[in-house]
Amino acid sequence: MTFVRIDGVPHHVVVAGSGPPVLLSAGLGMAWFDWDEVAALLAPHRTVVRFDRPGHGLSGPAPAPPTASGEAHRMAAVLDAVGVSGPVTVVGHSIAGFHAEAYARLHPSRTAALVLVDSSVEPEARVGVGARVVSARVAGAVLAGAGLPAALGPLLRRATVRLSRTGGPDPAPAALVRRCYRTSRVWRGLLLENARYRPVAAELLHLRDHFPLPPVPVTVLAGGAGGPSWLTCQRALADVLGGRLEVAEGAGHLVMLDDAGRVAEAILGAESPTPPLP
Repeated sequence: MTFVRIDGVPHHVVVAGSGPPVLLSAGLGMAWFDWDEVAALLAPHRTVVRFDRPGHGLSGPAPAPPTASGEAHRMAAVLDAVGVSGPVTVVGHSIAGFHAEAYARLHPSRTAALVLVDSSVEPEARVGVGARVVSARVAGAVLAGAGLPAALGPLLRRATVRLSRTGGPDPAPAALVRRCYRTSRVWRGLLLENARYRPVAAELLHLRDHFPLPPVPVTVLAGGAGGPSWLTCQRALADVLGGRLEVAEGAGHLVMLDDAGRVAEAILGAESPTPPLP
C-alpha cells in the first residue's frame, strides 16, 4: 500500500504479486478492497495494481469533474508511479469500463489486453447539462453539512452492495468501510463522478471515432443475473470492440464479489491460456 501524487492529488495504490502487469479499476463508489479476492487469485501469476480514483477509497478529494481521457491518463500516471512501463492488461468494472477502453485507445502501446467487467454501456450518449456538476457539488456540501456520511455512509454502502450482487452481504472489512464511507470526501466524489456519467460516455464515443483500439484481445465479462436485455447490451459492446463475450452465470453487477474466480480466469485468459487457479 502506498500513496503517489498525481496532479497534486494523493492517490492510494496497492501493488502485489509478480509477472505480467494487470491494472484493476473499480466502479462508481467502489474501493480497492472490492478487488481483494480477485487480486489474491491473480497475484501468483500477475503483478496486480489497484488504485482509488480521486474521491474514492483512500485517495484525496476529486479536484475536478472526471473525463474519459483524463481517467485514461490517470491510469497511465499510476502505472508510471509504480514503475510499470510495459503493456498491461487493463480491467475496468462498471463505469470504469469507460476509463479502461479510453486507456486502450489513447495508450495502445501500453495495452496488452482489455477486460471489461459488467461494463457500463451507452451507445447513444450525448453530452449532458453542465448544471449537473454544480448540483452534485451542492448535494455533496449539503450531505457533509448535515453529517449524513458519518451517520449513514457505511449503512448505505452495505445496502448498495447487497442490492448489486447475488451472493450475499458486503464482504468488505467493517473497519475499512467505516474509514472510507464515513467521510464526505467519498460521497462527494461519488456524486461528482455520477454527474459526469453521460458526458464521459459521450466522450468515449468520440474517442471510438478517432482512436482505434490496438490489436489486442478484448473480453467483455457480463454478470448473468442482469437478465436478457442486459446481456444483449453486453454482447453488442463486445461486437463493437471486436471482442468476445463471457458470462458469469448467476453473478450480479458486482461480479468480482459474486464470482471472483470467474473474473480472475477471464483476466488470466485474456493474453494466454488460463493457468489453474488454487
